[in-house]
Amino acid sequence: MRGIWGIDPGWGLTALRVAMAVVLIHAGYVKWFEWGVPTGVTASMTKYGLPLPEVSAYVVATLELVGGLALLIGLFARWLGLLLLVEFAIAYFYVKLRLQGFMSGWLELMLLGGGLALFLAGPGRAAVDEVWLEKGEAAPPEMRRAA
Repeated sequence: MRGIWGIDPGWGLTALRVAMAVVLIHAGYVKWFEWGVPTGVTASMTKYGLPLPEVSAYVVATLELVGGLALLIGLFARWLGLLLLVEFAIAYFYVKLRLQGFMSGWLELMLLGGGLALFLAGPGRAAVDEVWLEKGEAAPPEMRRAA
């Protein structure tokens, strides 16, 4: 695909990936170290009516903190995109839209879209996945698989 002014479109995915990583790292940090997963986050999950609120709290907090750190370097971006797509589909449709209405769920909807983009298009440029896992056209010639 041809980019604007000769810039590879993969850099747009990189910007998306890094922006999502910053948001997720902050959210995960807050869940783990400020609210407390066993208390504050679990209480919120219970209030929202999520099944297995304690398990959900640990899964979400860990996915956001560890997954955000992995996204920052571009590691496992497609799989994290799929997991984030599921997390934020639940957060948007089951929690925000159901309990608080459309206007309160903009961030969740944007992160849902970002997860979908990462799952479908990959991590973009400057990613560990680009060199290590993808090994496709974006990788340097010495990293490409022999045809």
